[in-house]
Amino acid sequence: MPYRTITAEVKEGRIGFVTLNRPDRKNAISIEMRKALSDLLRGWREDPGIGVVIFTGAGDTFSAGFDLGEFKNPALLAEIFETSARYHRDLWYFPKPTIAAVNGPALAGGFDFVKLCDLRICSPGALFGHPEVKFGIPPLWTPLRWIVGEGMARDLCFTGRRINGAEAHRIGLVSEVVAAERLVERAMEIAGLMLEAPVAALRQGKEFMLNCQSRDFESSFSVEHDVVFQEFLLKKAAEALGKK
Repeated sequence: MPYRTITAEVKEGRIGFVTLNRPDRKNAISIEMRKALSDLLRGWREDPGIGVVIFTGAGDTFSAGFDLGEFKNPALLAEIFETSARYHRDLWYFPKPTIAAVNGPALAGGFDFVKLCDLRICSPGALFGHPEVKFGIPPLWTPLRWIVGEGMARDLCFTGRRINGAEAHRIGLVSEVVAAERLVERAMEIAGLMLEAPVAALRQGKEFMLNCQSRDFESSFSVEHDVVFQEFLLKKAAEALGKK
């Protein structure tokens, strides 16, 4: 299905590649874009041709955040909320690995977007920050806390200060800083490394990650060790023995 605010294609090797495509508006996330992202992700959930999804932005920006112009229209407020609640969850709960290739500023809602991906890499010109706190909007901090730790998450959410790619790498927000001209290529390489594993294993691993955030050691270990042994290792051993 064609979309006006994003472009989506399937690259060789089961890689879905999505570009936020409103460069004239710094890829501001509008109602239409949120609907497009939700529709696309829901369609790709069970698509066997998709194993990993990469997101980037058109032009020199990943995303400047939500399209604030829409908030000026009272008739849109309910739809803004509904599409926001749905799209954030569709991204967070997407059952396959996601990579944000951050090619420029990712601010406010754009910062939230990259926090909800599984892995982040960026170019040296990337910027991350929550300027919305200056306007009375408390940022989404729990996913950030899981990535960079509680102290640094509080720092970024309370101050609204912007950090560049180098600092983002230092605090663990991104795993690599890559030259702008190689950013997409590197994201594709990482996706390829992931897809050397069976998609079923990637999906199961992501399910563990999503479900074990608040568990203690014993309850997490019983899933990540005991279930893996029963559902994967022992089954594979039995299959191997059966072929002898």
